[in-house]
Order: sequence, then structure tokens, then C-alpha cells
Amino acid sequence: MTDGTNGNAAPGGAQAPLKMQILAQYIRDMSFENVVAQKGVQGEVTPDVQVQVALDAKKRPVPNQYEVITKYNVTSRNTADKSPLYVCELEYAGIFSIENLPEEQLHPFLMIECPRMLFPYARRIVSDVTRDGGFPQLNIDNIDFVQLYRQTLLQRQAQQKAEEGAAADGGNGEA
Repeated sequence: MTDGTNGNAAPGGAQAPLKMQILAQYIRDMSFENVVAQKGVQGEVTPDVQVQVALDAKKRPVPNQYEVITKYNVTSRNTADKSPLYVCELEYAGIFSIENLPEEQLHPFLMIECPRMLFPYARRIVSDVTRDGGFPQLNIDNIDFVQLYRQTLLQRQAQQKAEEGAAADGGNGEA
């Protein structure tokens, strides 16, 4: 007989406490391109910095282990002529062991809580690399991973609806 708890029940029927451990953190991939040093820039430079963040998570072959990857794409452009000053790309990952978490809560946990724990380390790396690259160090603003998760879900839903609409239009026999 099953009680619907996926084996996560503690004695007495209570939910076993969440067990989460960061097993490793590491740079998966990183690049920094100093365009100013390569091409030179004439006149006054006023930087406009854009930061894009993407997230990914994968189940590992070991039970209860997941790899969470945070991807940062930082582009600085001169506001006067939109010429690039530098580009920094960082993929920072962590390996997490997660136990006693209900299946319906796993995806949000992997895409919100795990990146939140990795963020300070990725922020420091970007700060150090921009400074060492000859620019003022960039301290990335705090990221609202809950809002990022919600935006990603809405984008996926819109994409699925568009694909379903295209499939429906393609199958009606009209030319």
C-alpha cells in the first residue's frame, strides 16, 4: 500500500525534513573579450551594461543529484555609438544533493533556490574579471530568481500555444 509520499514520510506519517547539500561549485565555461583593447575607442566612453541570465538544471546519474547551471551574458556598449566595450560570458554550475522534496516542488527549487545559492559566487567572478580586464568592476544587481522563473514559465506557455496554433493551421488543408 502506498501513502502518496514517494517514500519521503518520516515515522508517524510526518514529511521528512528537506536535505539539501551543495556537493560542488565550478566554472563550466567563461570568456571575457576586451573589445576596447583590440580595436581601440575614440573619444569619450560612457558604458551601458546589459546583463542577461539563463538557467538550466539536469538530473545526474546518481540518485538525488542535480546539476544547476547559471548562465550570465554581460555586454558593455558605449552609449554614444553603441560600439561594444567588453563581453563577459560565464556559466557557473553547482551540483546539489536534494532529498525529501516532493516531486512537484523539485523544478521550482532547482530553478530558484539553487541559483540563489550560486549567485554570490558568480557575481564575485564577474566583478573580478571585469576589473582584471581593465574596466571598473561590475557588481551585478541582485536577481529575483522567482520572477525569472515565472517569466520563463510564461514564455514557454506562449511558445507552446504558438506551436500548437501553427500545427493546427498546418493541418487544415489550406494552401
